[in-house]
Amino acid sequence: MIGFGLRLTVAGGREAIARLVLIATAVALGTVLLLSIVAAVNAVDRQNERGAWLLTSGQRTTDDPLQWLVREDFYDGRTIARVDVAAVGPDAPVPPGVDRLPGPGEYYASPALRELLADTPREQLGARYPGRDVGTIGDAALRDPEALVILVGSAPDQMPASAPRIARFNTEVPALQTAAMRLILGVVGAGLLFPVLIFVATATRLSAARREQRFAAMRLVGATPRQVSTIATVESAVAAALGTALGFVAFVGVRRPLAEVSFTGAPFHAEDVVVHWPGMLLVALGIPLAAAVAARITLRRVRTSPLGIARRATPRPPRAYRLIPLVAGIVELAWFVGRRPESTNGQTAAYLTGMLLIMVGLVIAGPWLTMLGSRVLAARSSRPATLIAARRLADDPKAAFRAVSGLILALFVASTAIGVITTIVANQGSDRAGAAASMMVMSFDDREPKVLMPTAVDGAVERSGLRSVDGVQAVTLVRSDPYQPRTGGSRYGPYSGLVLCSDLARTPERGSCAPGAEVASVWPSILSGQVDEDEESSGGAKQFDAAGRRIWPTARISTEELLAKVHVGWILVDTDGAPATLEHARTLLETTFPGYPVPPGTDNDYNASFNDSLVIWQRLAQIVIVGSLPIAGCSLAVSVVGGLMERKRPFSLLRLSGVPLRTLRRVVTLESAVPLLTVAAVAIGTGFLAAHLFLRAQLDYSLRAPGMAYYVFVLVGIATSLGVLASTLPLLRRITGPETARHE
Repeated sequence: MIGFGLRLTVAGGREAIARLVLIATAVALGTVLLLSIVAAVNAVDRQNERGAWLLTSGQRTTDDPLQWLVREDFYDGRTIARVDVAAVGPDAPVPPGVDRLPGPGEYYASPALRELLADTPREQLGARYPGRDVGTIGDAALRDPEALVILVGSAPDQMPASAPRIARFNTEVPALQTAAMRLILGVVGAGLLFPVLIFVATATRLSAARREQRFAAMRLVGATPRQVSTIATVESAVAAALGTALGFVAFVGVRRPLAEVSFTGAPFHAEDVVVHWPGMLLVALGIPLAAAVAARITLRRVRTSPLGIARRATPRPPRAYRLIPLVAGIVELAWFVGRRPESTNGQTAAYLTGMLLIMVGLVIAGPWLTMLGSRVLAARSSRPATLIAARRLADDPKAAFRAVSGLILALFVASTAIGVITTIVANQGSDRAGAAASMMVMSFDDREPKVLMPTAVDGAVERSGLRSVDGVQAVTLVRSDPYQPRTGGSRYGPYSGLVLCSDLARTPERGSCAPGAEVASVWPSILSGQVDEDEESSGGAKQFDAAGRRIWPTARISTEELLAKVHVGWILVDTDGAPATLEHARTLLETTFPGYPVPPGTDNDYNASFNDSLVIWQRLAQIVIVGSLPIAGCSLAVSVVGGLMERKRPFSLLRLSGVPLRTLRRVVTLESAVPLLTVAAVAIGTGFLAAHLFLRAQLDYSLRAPGMAYYVFVLVGIATSLGVLASTLPLLRRITGPETARHE
């Protein structure tokens, strides 16, 4: 039977060869995608391992031989990892990527940072790192090829007191960091794999009716159910094995371009995008096995009733119980509103399970929803084409929904992802313009005794030449009592900040002083220029001038006492927002006040990590959308063509009886358009509901309406699907000629 099955696979004429090629192509596409997802997960793990050394923690009071300090620095929206090291013992550990520790006045830089230093004026970046460049940091210490990392050598007495000591560098990745990205990639993988699996299943069922009739004829002449199942399994396994082999070959070609895809906000090292042997064996054996199992399931009606197949018995209509998984997924997400799990693993299990339940539920409930749409269509039918299409949909809603199921899942995933991202950006995203991008802030910590004390900041600012930099509009010093809580009172007044009125006069948009005042009491919201809710409830500045600007209360302290006794908490530098101005000002601040753990930056700089995460989520959503739409379109085209080939004799008889060709085309269009529009509306609504429930449970946000780009995407997706459908209609003329109506 195996040999006979192999013969039927390749010796069944052009139809058999076309079916073999199409199934192999579908399986190859699924194999490439599955291998890519596995390789991406491995690359993320390796990426985290390369950056694990930067997460090393130590103690301040031990005798470990290396003192080090990791700080963030910024340049034009990019984050620079600055690592200061000083050997305090003979056995000081050496970081990965270099062969020795840099000495005082030396530094190593990553390739991307060395290129940036060479292309940038020194006063904007290079002056922050005085000393001699002694080499390049190797890939072993860089999370990605574009990482900006600098390893600066120092003497022990030059290191801040807060710098810890270590005996070795960390090599383990925090479980939270790995689990979070694996969760995101898992959702992306599911969003991509579902349309591919549907495409493979659709291609496998191509000419299913003809195959079922052939196998039913074998049953009627004496073939046993086991023999028929063996033949069908061989047919599917051969095509799947061929497609799997082609998929492995294709993966070799896409492996390097895959490394350039920024799944985590940065490209991978090419050598990290690999699939290990266990994963290869799982894919190589699992896909053909799954295809064989699918073939056996497909032919269960042949094994049960060959006469029913010969007579084309109408399958049972779908029941309402198909809605159970969909409802269960929604209920599961709703349950966790107000009951968010505390652990990351608990949140992963809760939300991912709910999303997968909904995705599976949409596929299972699709035929029932299609049948519902067919009944509505039949109730409103007034033309023969509408009535025929409604009757056909009601006869086999599973086949009708199968054609559009890939696009439905793409719409659900896109609606959920865009709904979540839009809401998070609306609630947490920083304004990329205005004060968030043009005002630089440097915060001081008076617990650092080895750096310049904040009481001497005034003179240091004057000597730095900060106020004379082109594009710097004002420099404001905000003083803060280090023993005063920010929301409590003190002998200077009920506010946490003190500003000279002469400084405040240079920035009228931040408010002004009362007439005759020398020192104003201000709230920390002066940093953002926005009135804080705590400020209003605590009696903040409620007086406004004619231009609507705040008038800050007068502080009960003189200018002399302020300059002599009160530490500077912040330096506010108002600029024109030009990158050159911002970086020049940042460099002057860092070189004038070295050693502080928090670098000077704008609000956008400090939110860079969060903004990058938003970009990652948006990019992953785009990957799902761009990847799933073409697959869904191919699935729709294959399904429609397969349906036409299986029904070419009935269509030919209709044409011979006088039915116009345009009526048949209208029937085919309605058969695909009705389930597409019906279930698409359910998928979009379910996607928004799932996004809302997730946001309420995880962040206590309410869903915000997405922007116009989302609606354009939906319209383009549906229009593309209808275009694919229209492209198959010319086939009707060729396959419904008089010669097709004859008995075989």
